Amino acid sequence: MATIHVDVVSAEELIFSGEAKFVALPGENGELGILPRHTPLITRIKPGAVRIQRADNGEEEFVFVAGGILEVQPGTVTVLADTAIRGHDLDEAKAAEAKKLAEEAMKNAKSDIDFAAAQGEFAAMAAQLAAIQKLRKTR
Repeated sequence: MATIHVDVVSAEELIFSGEAKFVALPGENGELGILPRHTPLITRIKPGAVRIQRADNGEEEFVFVAGGILEVQPGTVTVLADTAIRGHDLDEAKAAEAKKLAEEAMKNAKSDIDFAAAQGEFAAMAAQLAAIQKLRKTR
């Protein structure tokens, strides 16, 4: 069976590196599904879940990314993210609190720049909460 090598890298560390049968993630223009020998592609990705079906045991790895860049080559998938969190490390209460704080910051923003920063944080936390709920459904 054909496989594809997947690397998910954050600014801090290598989050995942291994062989996979399939990768799905939120592309800039919608959900992307990547199989071995996929056409080369470079695109931005939105905050959300990267789902990796491992080749060794068939289990699904789950990583939340807060946006980033995707590079696909026929034998390799590379996800470069500013922030990436392994599925088992996600904290729903912490994400909900951060979303609430971002919402308050949007209401109290004194400039367009402050509002845009708060809006970006709000969107990332909303995507993280959605990813947590999706992960919970798959288990």
